[in-house]
Amino acid sequence: MKNYLKVIQIDEHSITPKYLQICNSILRGIEDGSVEKDDILPSINDLSIALEVARNTIERAYKELKKYNVINSVAGKGYFISNVTFDQPVKVLLLFNKLSSHKKIIYDAFAEVLGSNAAIDFYIYNNDFNFFKKLLTGNIDHYSKLIIIPHFIENSSSARAVIDQLPKDKLILMDKLLENISGEFGAVYENFEKDIYNALSQLLDKLSKYHTLKIIFPENSYYSKEILTGFVNFCRQYAFEYETIHKLKNETLQPGTVYINLMEDDLVELVEKIISDKLKIGQDIGVISYNETPLKKIILNGITTISTDFKMMGAKAAEMALNNTKEHVAIPFKVTLRDSL
Repeated sequence: MKNYLKVIQIDEHSITPKYLQICNSILRGIEDGSVEKDDILPSINDLSIALEVARNTIERAYKELKKYNVINSVAGKGYFISNVTFDQPVKVLLLFNKLSSHKKIIYDAFAEVLGSNAAIDFYIYNNDFNFFKKLLTGNIDHYSKLIIIPHFIENSSSARAVIDQLPKDKLILMDKLLENISGEFGAVYENFEKDIYNALSQLLDKLSKYHTLKIIFPENSYYSKEILTGFVNFCRQYAFEYETIHKLKNETLQPGTVYINLMEDDLVELVEKIISDKLKIGQDIGVISYNETPLKKIILNGITTISTDFKMMGAKAAEMALNNTKEHVAIPFKVTLRDSL
């Protein structure tokens, strides 16, 4: 029997479920000739023990391979490679800077649209340039599409240089459109400056009962500075007093102020301060929060949110990968008005 431990690769750093990693490894083995027709696969028990994974993981991997019609089973004899000709899935390397509630929405929509038409290797690089570079080094030849959310706290110029060297026919940028990337490539992105300006403009009637707007923009943040540009432009256009603050710890809440938060931790701290100071949200203090989540519908009778349509972002990126298009698409920004304003 072939030594499948040399064929199957499981990367503990990958977010891709292990059953899909096993399935993708065998498909790659068929493509490169290391797995051939009529080869006998290890039993579910044997492969489970050898890879140190649950039986259910192997069962799901074999079930997935059956969808491609490349394996079959015979009672008493086990599983074997029955076919080495199959529709090649689009091979995608998907790199997210971090995992969060709205990033999960992007991934779920992306995976749903691709379905069984793609094999996804999914990694979180945690805004770490060195890990990001390592994931791309030597791997790009294995993939037909490289889909990247490019947010970095440090080494952003180095990261841009690495991305600029990637084959543009494979590249799709998601969430953020980087400047000075040469060639034709796909992009599904937020227009950070325009989005916050337009969102605040839609809320102008509600904002008019306040005199000051403050945005909580953490130091050493991967968030785009274009958000601050759009914020300042709006405040100047409509004569609001304004301030950018980096943390709430030493902030004294003053009635007549609206706070805009980007980070969920800042929203929690802000709400705690409002309650502690016995101020009324939506009257004394206004709150606008980035990124819609189910919980914001009910916190203090509802938090006003401004948010990209993340489901559309994931779905559109998947369509680009399947259709091999290189268009640049700005995703709509939605305002949800609630009692916090």
